[in-house]
Amino acid sequence: MHVILAHSAYGMLSHMLLLSEKVLLGDVLLEVELHDDLRYRLRYGALVEYENGRRRVRGRSAAYEFRSVEQLRYDFERDVEAAGARLG
Repeated sequence: MHVILAHSAYGMLSHMLLLSEKVLLGDVLLEVELHDDLRYRLRYGALVEYENGRRRVRGRSAAYEFRSVEQLRYDFERDVEAAGARLG
């Protein structure tokens, strides 16, 4: 186990990558990362990217409130489709 922070009052804190996947869909790279400390990154080429409290669609960036993994997936898929692309 890789320890990032050790503190006598808290014990050992480590952060693990739970999921990492890269898929080539035609000529677009789909990337998904999810960490145990709720950091995340979802990217569909240059069209859509969600990363740790921010979302960017077609170059326009805005704050994003993470609620759950399910909601994150739904919102990401919806933005990909709204940008004129398809995941499946």
